[in-house]
Amino acid sequence: MNRREQWERRQRRAGFTLVELMVVIVILGLLAALVAPRFLTVADEAHVSAAKAQISHFKTALTQYKLEFKKFPTSSEGLEALVSNAKNKNYLDADSVPKDPWGNPYVYTCPGAQGHEFEIVSYGADGQKGGTEYNADIVSWNLQGESN
Repeated sequence: MNRREQWERRQRRAGFTLVELMVVIVILGLLAALVAPRFLTVADEAHVSAAKAQISHFKTALTQYKLEFKKFPTSSEGLEALVSNAKNKNYLDADSVPKDPWGNPYVYTCPGAQGHEFEIVSYGADGQKGGTEYNADIVSWNLQGESN
C-alpha cells in the first residue's frame, strides 16, 4: 500500500458518520428540551421581581414627592409628575418613567383601590387586567402577596 492509499484510508476513518452526527443532534435536542422550560420560568420570575422592585422604587419616589408638594400626584398627572413637575425636580433615576419588564406602562391612580392613598399596577406578562401566575397583576399595596 503506497502513501496515498494510507492517507486516503486515514481520512475516511477521521470523520464522523451521518449516524454519529444524528445521535449527537438528538442528544442536544433532548437536553435543550429539558433546560429551556426551566430557563423560561427563571426569566418570568425575574420579570416579576423586577416589576415589584420598580414599583417599590416608585413608592419611595412618591413619598418624597408628597413631602415636597404636600400631596401625591393626581391620576391625570400620573407617574410623569415624578420626572416633570412645577419644581423641576426629578424623583427617579431616569429622565422618563420606565415601562414594566414586559414593555407596558405602569398604571397609576390616586386615590387607589381599597382605601389606599395611591395605587401602581403592572398588568403582568399579558398586559391585561387580572390573570394568574405570570399574567397576574402586580399591585403596589400588595407586593408581598398578602390579602387585603
